[in-house]
Amino acid sequence: MRSIVCIVCLFLLLSCKDKSEKKEVEVTAAAVEMPAKVVVNKEAGKFVLRVNNEPFYIKGAGLEFGNVPALASHNANSFRTWRTENGQKSGKEVLDEAYENGIMVTMGIEVGRERHGFDYDDPEEVNKQLLEIKEQVLALKDHPALLIWGIGNELNLHYENPKVWDAVNEISEMIHEVDPNHLTTTSLAGIGEKEVKYIKERCPDLDILSVQMYGDLPQVPRLIREYGWEGPYMVTEWGATGHWEVPKTAWEAPIEQNSTVKANNYLQRHEKGIASDTTQCIGSYVFLWGNKQERTPTWYGIFLEDGKETESVDVMHYIWNGQWPENRTPVIENYTLDGKVALDNVYLEEEGEYSATIEIMDYENDPLTYSWEILPESTDLQDGGDEESRPEAIEGLVVSQEEGTVVFKAPGKGPYRLFVYVNDGQNHSATANIPFMVK
Repeated sequence: MRSIVCIVCLFLLLSCKDKSEKKEVEVTAAAVEMPAKVVVNKEAGKFVLRVNNEPFYIKGAGLEFGNVPALASHNANSFRTWRTENGQKSGKEVLDEAYENGIMVTMGIEVGRERHGFDYDDPEEVNKQLLEIKEQVLALKDHPALLIWGIGNELNLHYENPKVWDAVNEISEMIHEVDPNHLTTTSLAGIGEKEVKYIKERCPDLDILSVQMYGDLPQVPRLIREYGWEGPYMVTEWGATGHWEVPKTAWEAPIEQNSTVKANNYLQRHEKGIASDTTQCIGSYVFLWGNKQERTPTWYGIFLEDGKETESVDVMHYIWNGQWPENRTPVIENYTLDGKVALDNVYLEEEGEYSATIEIMDYENDPLTYSWEILPESTDLQDGGDEESRPEAIEGLVVSQEEGTVVFKAPGKGPYRLFVYVNDGQNHSATANIPFMVK
């Protein structure tokens, strides 16, 4: 009899334990799905971003369609978007992938730009936009990967109507009303005293100011203080020297820096323009963790079109980890076309044969492969990162190639670029291009 009682007791005990464990699993799952509580506080004289009460310094990248697992593998902790729906993935799908990879997201919200025709003197349009954005916020506000709301992108580019900042403040107030867990910001193209004044006067509800700078990034800490911004800020775009900042050829083609020069600039600019400000800057998002056509197919993306990493990815790995990756990207030492560099204004004769040579160093002495491409100079030129079409490569011009040298026949009259890609077999590639004009 005692044995039967003991067996029954054991069964009941195990049954209760199973229910307890099941309940614990349910509670844990529910906790996982809770939104993160994000705040920014001033502590011991400096601003600190906190996620669920833990300090969170943003080590991030701008990512529209880029490789999220690769971002996580390099030890970044966040990425930013420019809109809630990017045409390929829904906002929830973007956040889900981020969560699966342990990444937090500054979720961009598309806001009408004056340069695209949006009229901030039209109260009906402004209110319609506010209601549409509210639906987006309500749909995503409780996702555990959500970090910050980014209200618009470079709304100060080619604008005149300061009422845009009134609209930004209304959007921020609406977000804080329906979502008490997350912060708000807006990203400026550069930084100017006028915009800082407008933001302080017309957007008091914003939690963070965001700045986007390229060649002048080292000036940001000084300009932030000089223009009177006393709150926290982050740099939401930075990277290669902008096409508006570089020298041009005699025919007005901007001269793109090669992947090694870019990488060196990334490191120096981060040290001077971001890491040096330990009191107000709460982190940054490098541009662009992916690839895009903007003046050229290689200018701003730190990945190539085929997904290979450039030397700038090595630099970001070093910034985020304090050490270089085990295998590094090939380094460009010299690149010439007809014995000239881009600054020499390279003119060629139609149908003439010419050679180009690139000199490369690889840290691990990996076997290298070389590929060459001739593109017409881009004519679809847009502002503010708006979509551009990629020029089509001209086939059949290569006469011969051997390691770092190519011989090619010049195409018809007009402006072109000769691109070279040097692959190490380890998913890394160095790249450079030289503009040339065929007479």
